[in-house]
Amino acid sequence: MVNTKICPIEAALNLIGHKWKVLILRNLLSRSNQRFSDLLKGINGISQKMLTQQLRQMEQNGLISRKVYAEVPPKVEYSLTELGLSLQPMLESISTWGKGYLARQGKQQEDFIND
Repeated sequence: MVNTKICPIEAALNLIGHKWKVLILRNLLSRSNQRFSDLLKGINGISQKMLTQQLRQMEQNGLISRKVYAEVPPKVEYSLTELGLSLQPMLESISTWGKGYLARQGKQQEDFIND
């Protein structure tokens, strides 16, 4: 017998469980309509190839939208969809938890999401 029930946590993690996806969401929540180069600069350690792969997957899953402008050179901007924006409360909770953790560790922190 096949289990047809799906765990909601598993479903969410299937969409955003990769660390780069969470950081892409963080950056797009802090400032919408970002170009590829802005995202690349704003995420420490991500390669162009990985960013491209993650953006494609997130677009296919309906979390972000990609707008191409008819310019030379081509201009492409990424922004969160309504579905992507619906993740903001969860990311704010993660940020709040992370702030507490960093404070307990005595480490400095940066604010990306206002909560």
